[in-house]
Order: sequence, then C-alpha cells, then structure tokens
Amino acid sequence: MILRTGAEIDAAAAPLPPAPDGATVLGEAVPVVPPLALPYAFARKFGVVLDGDGVALREGSDPRALIEVRRVLGRAFDVAVVAPAAFDRLLGENYAMDGQATAAAAVGMGDELDLLAEGLPTAEDLLDTADDAPAIRLINGIIADAARNGVSDIHIEPYETGLVVRMRIDGVLRETLRMPPHVAPVVVSRIKVMARLDIAERRVPQDGRMGLTLGGKLLDVRVSTLPSRAGERVVLRILDKENAGIDLDALGMSAPMYALLRDAIAEPNGIVLVTGPTGSGKTTTLYAALRLLNDGSRNILTVEDPVEYAVEGVGQTQVNAKVGLTFAAGLRAILRQDPDVVMIGEIRDRETAEIAVQASLTGHLVLSTVHTNDAVGAITRMRDMKVESFLLASTLRAVIAQRLVRRLCKHCARPVPASETVAPLLGIDPATTVYEAVGCENCNRTGFRGRIGVYEAVRVDATVRRLINEGGDEDAIARHTFANNDTLATAARRLVESGQTTAEEAIRVSRSENADTAEAAIADAH
Repeated sequence: MILRTGAEIDAAAAPLPPAPDGATVLGEAVPVVPPLALPYAFARKFGVVLDGDGVALREGSDPRALIEVRRVLGRAFDVAVVAPAAFDRLLGENYAMDGQATAAAAVGMGDELDLLAEGLPTAEDLLDTADDAPAIRLINGIIADAARNGVSDIHIEPYETGLVVRMRIDGVLRETLRMPPHVAPVVVSRIKVMARLDIAERRVPQDGRMGLTLGGKLLDVRVSTLPSRAGERVVLRILDKENAGIDLDALGMSAPMYALLRDAIAEPNGIVLVTGPTGSGKTTTLYAALRLLNDGSRNILTVEDPVEYAVEGVGQTQVNAKVGLTFAAGLRAILRQDPDVVMIGEIRDRETAEIAVQASLTGHLVLSTVHTNDAVGAITRMRDMKVESFLLASTLRAVIAQRLVRRLCKHCARPVPASETVAPLLGIDPATTVYEAVGCENCNRTGFRGRIGVYEAVRVDATVRRLINEGGDEDAIARHTFANNDTLATAARRLVESGQTTAEEAIRVSRSENADTAEAAIADAH
C-alpha cells in the first residue's frame, strides 16, 4: 500500500528550511541526523525505516515524520505502510550493526574495536563507570557483529601474548580479533557482570545467560567460563529467538523425508528420536516438530538442559542437577501433568530411557535426541541402555539422523570437474560437474553462506519391528531401510550434484568407515 508519492512529500517539505541542530519533529527534539541513514532512535520512536529505495512506515505512526525523513535523505521516495511485525523485522535487519544501536561495532571490518581495546584500562574496578564504558562498547560490538554474521558461538581465549576472539560461523571457527593481554581481565569481568556471575570466583567454571536486544532483534546469550592457565576462557552461545519459530518445511528436507517425519509425529504415541553429533541441528528439528504440534489442542511439556528457546504454549522445564532435577526426575514429574506430547532434551542413561519407553506405552508421544552416528545406531544405543528389545520394537516410531553442511555461496560458486580422488568416495563419475567454493564479498571470502541439512531416517514398519524384536543387527535393519531410501551419504551426494555444497563438505559429514581415505582424498584435491 503506497501512502504518499515522492512528489507529494517534496511538496510538503519544500517550504521548510534545512533542519538545524536541535530540530523538532512532532513537537519533540531529535538529534542531528547523519546524511546517509536515519538514526536508530529516530526510526524506532517515529516508526519509519528505510526499505530499499523507499521508506516503510509502521501502522499507526504519524506520517508527519516523513517530512523530516525527506529532508534527511534529500531525495524523493515512496512510502509503504507495514504491519508492526514487519516493521520490527526491517528495523532489526537495518540496524543490527547500526552504531547507535550497538556502539558502531565492526569486527574484521575496521579499526573501531581495536581502538576500543587499546583504550581499555588495566584496572579491573568495574564500579568505575569511566573505565567500564569502553568494555561495554567492546562487548556490545563483538556480539553485534556476531549476530549480523549469523555466528553461533563466540570464543574469548586469553593467552600470554594476547586475548583472541574467535567466532564459529557455519560450523567453522575463525579468528576475528586479537587484543593486548591486559584487556582480558576487564573483558571477562564485564561479561560475568552482564551474565550475573560471581566476578570474584575465578577458580571454578560458571554458567549464566543474558538477554540482549540488538536493533529490535531479540537474542539470548548463554555464557560459560572456564579457568585456564592464562586466565578465564569464555564461550558465548548466541541463541537467536527467531530460530524458535522455524517451521518444519523450512529445514531443507526432501519431500519423502518431510512426509516421513510428519507421519511419525502424527502418531498418538511412541518415541521419535533425532540423532547426530553436537551442532548438527537436532534441537532445531525438535522445535520445528513441536511448533507443528503446538496447535492448542495438546498439552506439550519439555525437560531440557538447558532451555534454549522459549516457545509460547509449551511448558518447558530446565534440568538442575544441583537440586536433584535430572532428566529422569523431570520426566517423572511432567508425566503427572497430563501431557500429550513430551520432549526430552537427550536420552543419556538407562533410567531416562526406561521412563521414556514407559511414557510412550501409556499413550504419550515422546520426542528426544540420542548421540549416535547414524539412524540405525540409535536402536543399538537404546539396547545398550538396557531397554528390552520387545519394548523398543513396540514403542519406537522413527529415528532421524542429520548433519549440517555449509551451503555454497550462490554468487561465487564455480563449476569444476569432480576430482578423481574424491569422486569414488561420493560414488559419482569423475566427469561429473560439481561446484567449488571461491569467495566473494557476499560470503566474507569464505565461499559459503549458511548451512543446509542432510538427513537419513529409519521408519519402524512391520519388518523393522520384527528385526528389533528378534535382536537383528544393524546391517540387517539398514539393508531393509535403505533399499529404497537415502542414507546420509546418498543425501549428501544429491546436494553436491545439485550444486548446493562441495564434494569435500559432503564427504566430511557422511564419511564413516573410510575416514582416513577421505582425508587423504580431500588433501589431494587441494
């Protein structure tokens, strides 16, 4: 919906002189506006934000603010009225790295953080606000840059030679900042204050969390400290609350895999397991499944360690071993809360496994994760936790194994013939055209932008149920399951052939028995 044309705004703004220092808008004083952008405080307060070449106006905002926008930009523009949710999204996208929202942070893109680091004092008196301000701006800047680049973890590592900041982007750690060694105590202490940890205790690990808002974008940051030889190491896990709203059909699953998972969670009872190593996206998949089930007609309860995303309409309980609230104890308690669906963060011991099985037998749908390398391995893992085969056969509905591979940047990916050493590992012809990472400004010279899931699944049908009940080995179950379905290796190969990732990435996530050969092949390819 176009509210006013550029010519109409020109006509309204023409008689007015250039905005002086301390100009007023709608009767309120506003700061001097930079020539190339609207100040964050102005945009948020008056409900106007740049959207491409035009301007978005939040529903309910006074359109007289557009006159000031016209004077700032010095050009005509079209105006579209947007809903508050859409406006907040635009505000977050435009100002996630804005100087007024996040202290003008730019890790790896300028010298601002380096200058802040050099200006930090050696004193650690956090009550001195003059000393504290540079540390706050530095930390805000680091976290803001991480949020802008989709970083999942920030590692702050002290060494004798300096303080190193590394960020995990698309599953790979990269150094982004190096600071003088005297900065370490000040930065670590400030983070501990923000996370409400004990700044006087430096001998034992501590865990905490802090909530931040960056340009209208809500972030939950988990903080973990660990004593080391040169000081305390800190890892910040950034949990973007927008990820809790990811739908199941946005995970990049193939149509058969999506249908299989939807069919499994539609069961009235039973166990659905998601497996994979740390950082493979298991929690995101479970939250997406919960979002689909969360239609208001079911009582959904979870026990997690920790609760990563708050989901409206879902009762979430966090494990607290200090007071005896383990997975097993929490699961026993929530089963007395009349649940329809139960999510367990992880089945890691015999007691939790047995309670999960009993819960499914008594009419509950149980979703959980298990740490195994593949889907069939989860069945063996449950047996290792002393779950009887006949109980496992009658309760297990599906097991999904997943990995994440880096997605090639669509702006710079380059087609090349498959390497003669890598092609056999993928099961493709050496003459097949694949794509390799090059690197450009759009992907920060890495060649990759984002990640995509690779999946395999075991759907427990009558044959698999019989094999589990009879104690069949993994090979027998795998032969039946993957006769017509993709394995992790097959799914990864399809991504390579479609140009979504590289052969090296596919081998990295799907290799198992040929690990040494794969490493050698990748080395030869480069």
